[in-house]
Amino acid sequence: MPLVLLAAPAMAGDFNPASLDLAALIECRADVPSYNGFALWLAGEPGAAKALSWNEGPSGNPFLRQYDLPAPVHVFGRETETIVFTATGPMAVLDGIAAPDLARQLDVPATVSTPDKFLGEKVVAESTEEAGGLSLATRSRSTSRRSSPIPARRWPAAPMCST
Repeated sequence: MPLVLLAAPAMAGDFNPASLDLAALIECRADVPSYNGFALWLAGEPGAAKALSWNEGPSGNPFLRQYDLPAPVHVFGRETETIVFTATGPMAVLDGIAAPDLARQLDVPATVSTPDKFLGEKVVAESTEEAGGLSLATRSRSTSRRSSPIPARRWPAAPMCST
């Protein structure tokens, strides 16, 4: 969990599930207070995923929580009905495109590219926001990722919106 999540616990109670823009979270277009409010609500509210009609399924990776959505979400010019969450943010699980190809389409340079693992990242925004007396410096990065526990035909596209 990014440190800022620990610094602003009051924001979770302010989250309204009807305000969720999942595509904005995945594509790193959401502001820090919106992301934090959602992340704290999802992690701390019993039944939060069910309230969104998300069904949790096996991810095959102890560091990922996988959900099937009731309707597709449109991200990076593609649609998916499956998302996963890591400690750093949500990822869309995309069928039919390899991570290196998606990274090229999004101008994300590779940092690791092997048959079993791909990582790439680029900074898409940097900002500083004031919220509740805190100054939140944010660097949003768009990352394409694939590692061996995920079937080869499924590639998470992961923005790592960290502070």
